[in-house]
Amino acid sequence: MNPSLARCLVAEFVGTAGLLALIVGSGIMADNLSGGNDGVALIGCTAAIGAGLTVLIWVFGPVSGCHINPAVTLAFTLRGEIAPQRAAAYVAVQAFAGVVGVLATHVMFDLPILQASTTVRTGVGQWFSEIVATFGLVTVILGCLRVRPRAVAAAVGLFIFAACWFTASTSFANPAVTLARSFTDTFCGIRPVDAPAFILMEFLAAAAAVPFAAWLFRKDTT
Repeated sequence: MNPSLARCLVAEFVGTAGLLALIVGSGIMADNLSGGNDGVALIGCTAAIGAGLTVLIWVFGPVSGCHINPAVTLAFTLRGEIAPQRAAAYVAVQAFAGVVGVLATHVMFDLPILQASTTVRTGVGQWFSEIVATFGLVTVILGCLRVRPRAVAAAVGLFIFAACWFTASTSFANPAVTLARSFTDTFCGIRPVDAPAFILMEFLAAAAAVPFAAWLFRKDTT
């Protein structure tokens, strides 16, 4: 299968918009049904995200690779597996699609379409959490591609589900997700002023994961 760039971009658009609908929509629903118990809300939200992300990768992976994440696209660009011009198109579509996915979710839940988050997410602990989450995500992807390619979708879904719990930031691990979540003042939001630091940490972590994975999973010659 060798899809055209147009088909790849459509896959990245639908996949990223779908991911944000999963994140924000499950957050709204979980918050509505949890009776104010944030732990219950988080388990409902993260379970939906992990399951839905797995399905998105199964469906769109054969078309575009289902990056749906600029940090993942950066990693494959650094590995020389996607041309810089193509990568730039992926990232632009991902960023736009994420915002569209959030706005569409507001429509589904009969909320004001245009919002700005007021949820504070800042500080060294949360910034470092984004490094850990994104480094882990990219390493999981590259490791699975090397040793067990068919497990990528499930491994990514399970890792994100787990990382939502073991990181202080609840694991954004995706610059397009971070940007889009600044446009929703719901359970999953992040203040626009806090988003750039998260995005920087995510890109730095992805760049660091590439040489680490290349070393860790390299083929032995002896």
